[in-house]
Amino acid sequence: MAQSLPVVNLASSTFECIYGRGCDGICCQNGRPGVYPDERERINQNLAKFLPELRPEARELIEKQGYLSNRRKGGLPMLRVVQGWCVFFNRGCVLHKVGAAEGDKYRYKPAPCALFPLARKENGDWYVRQIGVEDEDWDVFCLNPATSNLPAAESLREEIALAARYTAEQEAEAAAK
Repeated sequence: MAQSLPVVNLASSTFECIYGRGCDGICCQNGRPGVYPDERERINQNLAKFLPELRPEARELIEKQGYLSNRRKGGLPMLRVVQGWCVFFNRGCVLHKVGAAEGDKYRYKPAPCALFPLARKENGDWYVRQIGVEDEDWDVFCLNPATSNLPAAESLREEIALAARYTAEQEAEAAAK
């Protein structure tokens, strides 16, 4: 299968998301991704769609303090967490569910969430997060290569295509400057 995005460890990586089949969404537990300005604007413009779908405590927190915390990751504001879960988690990602209902499950999700477990090194290379790769310190079962035999090249086709799109958009933006 030809890849439109080079992923340095793709040939040796395995990954299978089993959300709803034994996983309750561990990647959203204490999940605090950084949010880019365009993502923040998209969430702001559509917040009314998300609020009714949220857990009561998450909705209350967002209505009082907003969905972004004062903490930063990579220079970006991070999503808030309430009772150990991302504020947009309610039996799955509300941003994902609303986007999927509108025809694009990634439409409202912050890039780190949409691309998980793909990540980018400082030099720009893409890689699949795996325990033992790039000093990965998040000890969750889905990042353990021993938990799945499914090649990441198969399971992450959509995420790789999305990362390729993001990369092309960033390169076009940089060239236009």
